[in-house]
Amino acid sequence: MGEIRTLETGTEYLLARVEDGVGVVTFNRPERLNALHPDMYVGFANVLPQFATDDEVGAVLLTGTGRGFCAGGDVRAQSERAERAAVGGSEGSPEGRSEDFEAPSIEARIQDLRQRQAEVSATFFEFPKVTIAALPGPAAGAGLSIALSCDIRVAAPTAMITTPFAKVGFSGDFGGSWFLTRLVGLAKATELYLTSDKVSAEEAVRLGIVNAVLPGEDFPAEALAYAATFAHGPRVAYRYMKENLHRAQEVDLRTALDAEAVAMTRTAGTADHREAARAFVEKRPPTFSGR
Repeated sequence: MGEIRTLETGTEYLLARVEDGVGVVTFNRPERLNALHPDMYVGFANVLPQFATDDEVGAVLLTGTGRGFCAGGDVRAQSERAERAAVGGSEGSPEGRSEDFEAPSIEARIQDLRQRQAEVSATFFEFPKVTIAALPGPAAGAGLSIALSCDIRVAAPTAMITTPFAKVGFSGDFGGSWFLTRLVGLAKATELYLTSDKVSAEEAVRLGIVNAVLPGEDFPAEALAYAATFAHGPRVAYRYMKENLHRAQEVDLRTALDAEAVAMTRTAGTADHREAARAFVEKRPPTFSGR
């Protein structure tokens, strides 16, 4: 299995390591159910590009410390910021003076959120390697949206998902509406957004939101082993599969067929294909090299 290599993320709120060919990224605010913190975005920007180009990394696993995956936005912090903005900082600034706080313009806030969404949700969705979200517990709001941006989701039996935006007067972010609609259809996605219902792990599997429920006795180890199966698989083929599947949602059949012909021909020339063909003839499991 090899040794574990730790990466510096730039923040204590997001941890990263490489283990058994898997780049593991971990939300690390367990006291707040791993609610999002601005420093986490810095961490993602630091480690995801490294994982994308690291030949030792064959798949990426996103999970959370403790009993939660990610509770989404930090509602308490958001409330405090909203109050400061509403009063011009006269009560919310450290010195209690309005000149000490200047709320950013709505244009600046929009641009900031656009950038964060691109650095996280869009990056996971477009990542050149297989991405897996492992939910040890609740995945809510933006936390759920980020989980949905991954290729696959696995959950502990006690995990729960919800889109609680309506409960706090938000419309939703980080691509949840786009991802969820494609997984469950418009009617069910609309219901889940408008009602903010909580969905159990088993129900999430039935709906097609979660791919599998793994044993909860040692969920972190189970999730890592699950991710490692992709890390040691035919990486080039996986990358083309992801491109084909993503493209298929947006293009007509003829365009999809043309792209599949290109990808199929290219994968036919890989070392992984040649190894798999030999292994088939020799009646043994293939050993992929990712080339």
